[in-house]
Amino acid sequence: MHTILPFLLAMVAAIVLLNMWATKLKIAYPILLVVFGLLVSFVPGLPVVKINPDLIFFIFLPPLLFEAAWSISFKEMKRWWRIIGSFAFLVVFFTALAVAVTANYFIPGFTLALGFLLGGIVSPPDAVSTGAIMKFVKIPSTTSAILEGESLLNDASSLIIFRFALIAVGTGQFIWQEASLDFVWMIIGGAGIGLLLAWIFVQVHKRLPTEASSDIALTIIEPYLMYWIAEQFHASGVLAVVCGGLYMSGKRLIFLNSTSRIMGYSVWQSFVFILNGIVFLIIGLELPEIVGGLRSEGIPLRIAIQYGVLVTGILIAARIISSYAAMLATLIFRPSVAPFFGKKTAVDAFDAWLDRNERCCFIGCCTCHSDYP
Repeated sequence: MHTILPFLLAMVAAIVLLNMWATKLKIAYPILLVVFGLLVSFVPGLPVVKINPDLIFFIFLPPLLFEAAWSISFKEMKRWWRIIGSFAFLVVFFTALAVAVTANYFIPGFTLALGFLLGGIVSPPDAVSTGAIMKFVKIPSTTSAILEGESLLNDASSLIIFRFALIAVGTGQFIWQEASLDFVWMIIGGAGIGLLLAWIFVQVHKRLPTEASSDIALTIIEPYLMYWIAEQFHASGVLAVVCGGLYMSGKRLIFLNSTSRIMGYSVWQSFVFILNGIVFLIIGLELPEIVGGLRSEGIPLRIAIQYGVLVTGILIAARIISSYAAMLATLIFRPSVAPFFGKKTAVDAFDAWLDRNERCCFIGCCTCHSDYP
């Protein structure tokens, strides 16, 4: 404990300093954190970082997804839901398939199931990296909304691929009928559980005499409850957190007062900043563990790097190609006729109100939400 605590404090200090340096250099801070972690991993005498995947998923994933769901524009997600869904599911599945086939063909000892396991890990773009990098890249708001929306949902599809591939690797068989039913339940069950719990949490905030401190504390534990309860029912905890976060984000002006929003924004910004930094720093610090695993298996580092470059190239090419397929799917599912074209409907009125509402400050310092027709 006396060895780990100074190491953790040094990690937090390094995250703060590297973030300031990245801001000065005008580059995305996750890049500096990963590179710094790689360099630090060569320092002798430091504790070896060993990651328990289940623990990492449970500690880091729920709050990061929850905060990302609160930050994204729900109106933009609703407007571009077809292309977001196509990218989040079709592109991820196609990319994982390309990685699986390539790994099975070129890497000795890699079965198709192991290839899908690898594909499920590397196919989805990271939600945290997407948001951090887009702060330094000038792109259209539409493209930004699509990328952020996809990054929220693609973790669910990749984890589904990962889970089924893991079952296939462990049992040596894959039953399509059971996998299809499990797939449907993970999506519908995860979204349903997340929305149900989010509605309950909103009622708790509204009906109990909470203050700013208790509201913030509740919002911190709520994503963990969504994720854990959904996983207990073998549904997608990722979708539960994303759907629940989107629902609560849309209702935040109803169940949170201005003080809770002001204080909560500051607390969540700092909390997520530290979590993001630790995640990317740990990625770099994992290098000795990875190299040690390769040596124990008798795999030369040079060969491993070649395979890594090969998989990266296939990953980029498959994503570019599958993007066109996603665009085609978007055109297929596009409504052929727009009803009430040229007339102002109730949906148009709601969109106009939502647009005004989203232009307001996140902390709710204005009252435009009260003019909803």
